[in-house]
Amino acid sequence: MSDRHTPARPGRVPTPPPAAPPFDPELGPVLDALGRASWESITPDNLPARQERDATARPRPTVEDLRADGRFEVTELSVPGPPGAPDVTLVSARPAGAVGPLPLLYYMHGGAMVMGNAWSVLPRILDEWALPLNLAVISVEYRLAPRAQYPAPLEDCYAGLVWATEHAADLGVDADRVVIGGKSAGGGLAAALALLSRDRGGPGALGQLLLCPMLDDRDTTFSCRQMTGTGLWDLTSNATAWRALLGDRYGAADLPPYAAPARATDLSGLPPAYIDVGSAEMFRDQDMAYANAIWQAGGQAELHVWSGAYHGFDGIAPRAAVTRDARDARTRWLRRLLTQSGHVPGQVRPDPV
Repeated sequence: MSDRHTPARPGRVPTPPPAAPPFDPELGPVLDALGRASWESITPDNLPARQERDATARPRPTVEDLRADGRFEVTELSVPGPPGAPDVTLVSARPAGAVGPLPLLYYMHGGAMVMGNAWSVLPRILDEWALPLNLAVISVEYRLAPRAQYPAPLEDCYAGLVWATEHAADLGVDADRVVIGGKSAGGGLAAALALLSRDRGGPGALGQLLLCPMLDDRDTTFSCRQMTGTGLWDLTSNATAWRALLGDRYGAADLPPYAAPARATDLSGLPPAYIDVGSAEMFRDQDMAYANAIWQAGGQAELHVWSGAYHGFDGIAPRAAVTRDARDARTRWLRRLLTQSGHVPGQVRPDPV
């Protein structure tokens, strides 16, 4: 993990970062047990090796694995990508035997825009949300940076969303009940997708589920400095990921909000948002600010800041009490959102006559 601080001006003594909030008593030991090798910062020099290691180590369940002995229907779809770009792979899943148009969770995986895949996130999503809430799920395999830089990953997600809503009847989903969501980089993509679809007059969304979203390329918030050298994700890694995504546009004053949603000046007309983040992670302040900006624009946002939680806590400490509370809160928000739309979780909406 890098212990670099904000560079000082010539002739001035570097200012150490402010003290970080303590980790939750159950989460801290889990992080310690991973060992410092897991905390190594991502740099431009080691990024290719980290990507290769992630591609090898990260689970990539097969379609048969995801079907879970017949509990789910799972299909890989290759759909038209953005103009002039390759097709986009969508992994489509739903509870087995479900009939009628189901609400759809359109999901973007995490991985800082440089790692991850559409398959690895599905087992937990299917068990926690698809089955109990009668949801269909589509997970998007978007192109990764730096091979594909902005706007390629976002355009992949948009092309997939347009295709899915246009083919809703074939997929057995309700185009009027689509929730877009994602975690970390995927949460940032979900927020950007909501902005892009609003401004293009594209598919509407019932809500946006933003889990510790990666929203701001500028890294100027208090929590960015406060969490330097602490936790699994630091300033060095974050800057490397943003540079990989943005290339020569990294740090540009005129960067569009679709590249970094925290830069948006108009957050009106967006679907209701669920935003959660840990109190002990660098994304804390940017995520809180995004929720506040939605409120100031007259929109709806539900914000949860989990005390003592670091970035990715729920993935590496699944049994911790704060993890269980976070997952319960997300599920309650989804259930409430779907119920308000007329969908009864556990009861499939009948086919129209």
